[in-house]
Order: sequence, then structure tokens, then C-alpha cells
Amino acid sequence: MIKSLKDKVIFITGASRGIGREIALRCAQDGAKIAIVAKTAEPHPTLEGTIYTVAEEIEKAGGQALPLAVDVRDEEKTAEAVAKTIEAFGGIDILINNASAINLGSTEEIPMKRFDLIFSVNVRATFMCSKLCVPHLKKASNPHILNLSPPLSMKSKWFKKHVAYTMSKYGMSMCTLGMSEEFKKDGIAVNSLWPKTIIATAAISNNFPKVVYHASRKPAIVADAAYEILTSDSRQVTGNFFIDEHLLKERGVSDFKHYAMHRFVPLYPDIFVDD
Repeated sequence: MIKSLKDKVIFITGASRGIGREIALRCAQDGAKIAIVAKTAEPHPTLEGTIYTVAEEIEKAGGQALPLAVDVRDEEKTAEAVAKTIEAFGGIDILINNASAINLGSTEEIPMKRFDLIFSVNVRATFMCSKLCVPHLKKASNPHILNLSPPLSMKSKWFKKHVAYTMSKYGMSMCTLGMSEEFKKDGIAVNSLWPKTIIATAAISNNFPKVVYHASRKPAIVADAAYEILTSDSRQVTGNFFIDEHLLKERGVSDFKHYAMHRFVPLYPDIFVDD
């Protein structure tokens, strides 16, 4: 198999900034056709990036872009986005469920409105986007679903401080666990990808002390790992819970210094990662 995403149609959620943007730009280098599905159509007062700025970056990187302003909690709008992608590009080869909401509040702290938000974005949207894209993925030659979610673990340490958030992210991973078997006969790969260390995104900058942000890696490491997954044989590589550094090491990468925000600051491990 030629290791390239040229002309592959990629439907990616939450790609107006952060990890989603970085994955989109990595795929664009091959000449991929990318539907950017995210809420941010107008500039945010404190956050960089919109679907239109990312679309410009994708075009400059060598890809084709279709910016779609969508709240992935809305079934009708998401279905319309899938239809527009098919109309523009003729199919869907890859779905990347990157959109995510974070709240690390304890059981007593988290408002139910926030609980509903993280479950709607993390679990429901991942399931719904997969459901809507599968009929089109079945027609693709090397179809993939990639969920940005952690390896499943029943260790109580991952639940005790933020049980709601853990349940929501594990809900995404349970989609990987179940759908990888459900669609194996159709040749659709379903995998999860999670970072070994904290990644320097707006979510980290806004929810954690600055020292954590500076002890993070750049989103490029996740994008490079995602690229390795998406260029793999979908009938051979499915049902995995990949950790970015581990996967890249298996694929021959030995130098990770350039991914660090600060080369001489010790890295801060991500949650949900045991080693």
C-alpha cells in the first residue's frame, strides 16, 4: 500500500484549533480533502482559529478544504455536514472524532449543565458521527474511524477526581471497542489515539496552571501518530488504543525532543496513561 492520503476525504470534528487543526494540516500535506466540522466560524476573543482560517492553512499546505460551521450535538446539522461533504468530495474515507469538552470537576462540583455538555460532545457526538459516516465508509477503499480517546482502564485512580469526565472519555473509547468488532467485516478500522504527555492546546492553557502548559508537547506529535494510523491497512490495524509516543517508536521514531514546548523542562504525563 502506498503510504499517502492523497485525495482521501477526511471528515474531522473540532478542527478549528489544537490537535484537530494539526491533524488536518498533516493530512493536507499529502493532498487530502478535508471537511472541517467545528463551531467556531467567528474569531473568538481569547482563542485562536476558526474553520475558515484552518481552511486557508489546509489549502496552503496542499490539501482541499470544506469549512462547515456545525455544533456536533445537533443531529440535523451534522447530517447536513456529512451530505455536504459527499456532495463536495464524492465520499468519505476517514472520520476523525476529535471534538471534545473537558470538565475536571468532582461529583459534587460539576454542574449538571456541564455534565450534559461533556457527554453530548464526547460520547453522543462520537457515536452519532460514526453512525452517520459508516454507510459512506463502507464504500471506501481503506476506511478509518479515529477517536481521540484514552485506553480503557478500570483503575479507580482515573475516576476518583473527575468521574464525569472519565466516563465521557471512556464512552468514546467504548465506541472504539465495540465498533471495531462491529465493522471489522466491512474493513473499517476503528482505533483510539491518546497522548503520553499533556499536549499544549487551548484547553490545557485555560484549565491548568501555566507550568503544565510549558511542560507539554506540541500537537504535532499527535498529528504524526494519527497519520501513521490513517495510512495503515484498515483490515489489519483496528481495535487499538494507541499512545502517540509508543506508536511512533514502533514506527521508527527515536528523537522526540522537537515535540517539546521547552526542551529542558521535564514533561508532564497525561491522565489515563499508566506508563
